[in-house]
Amino acid sequence: MTKSFTLTRLILAIISMALEQLAVFAVCRWLLPAFGVNLHVGVVIGVMVGWGLFGTWLFIFTTGILKKKQQIGQTSMVGAEGEAAGKLSPEGMVKIRGELWGAVSEEGDILPDEDVIVTGEKGLKLLVRKNPKR
Repeated sequence: MTKSFTLTRLILAIISMALEQLAVFAVCRWLLPAFGVNLHVGVVIGVMVGWGLFGTWLFIFTTGILKKKQQIGQTSMVGAEGEAAGKLSPEGMVKIRGELWGAVSEEGDILPDEDVIVTGEKGLKLLVRKNPKR
């Protein structure tokens, strides 16, 4: 995400927050009294401050998510730990990060539910070994 994109988002967020605050004020000042609902000024200020804090948190949260680099492909799986979803003799399926992957065992048979670690890739399959740490 570029700095100009972040700056553009910030400017739009400030404008939209100002319009939202104006709308909250207008509703509390003119619309609700028309229906006989009169709120104390402290309540109106509290609602506006709360809404502003929520909007600020939401901007920071989404900016952080947009800045994250998404890991794609098998090379990002090297070093990942998981378990065999079935018997690998030497090929089978493993479950890594909640996803099923085709895998090839580098060290003989691996039984179902045994812990594995990804050591590399071979074509579209992961190369795995028994995980000695577990």
